[in-house]
Amino acid sequence: MRAAVDEDRCRGHGVCSTVCPEVFDLGDDGYAVVLLPDVPPEYEPAARTAAASCPERAVAVD
Repeated sequence: MRAAVDEDRCRGHGVCSTVCPEVFDLGDDGYAVVLLPDVPPEYEPAARTAAASCPERAVAVD
């Protein structure tokens, strides 16, 4: 599974980094960044929840 953040859509709500801090974090600018683009299997459920929880739909996992 791969994780990505659409920088144009992200508004820095931080939901992704709260739900799955192993894969997502907030950068110095306050917007989401991906820490682990290749999501390990043990984090896949949380990464999916983070993507589904993003109010801007800026987080994608596939």
